[in-house]
Amino acid sequence: MHAAIGDHLIIKTHHDDALPREGEIREVRGSDGGPPYVVRWQGDTRETLVFPGPDAVVQPAGRER
Repeated sequence: MHAAIGDHLIIKTHHDDALPREGEIREVRGSDGGPPYVVRWQGDTRETLVFPGPDAVVQPAGRER
């Protein structure tokens, strides 16, 4: 997984009634765009350090979601 600042991290859910969680990548701490990422989640002002699992995808900045 590779990301850049401004990309969006989307974590899919396995529950039918829950929406995916999405946030903007504010900092890339791994080498060559790899994790971990500092993410600011939509609808929240907090930033968290994220080590994405296999249920996460990176949406490049500027692409429609």
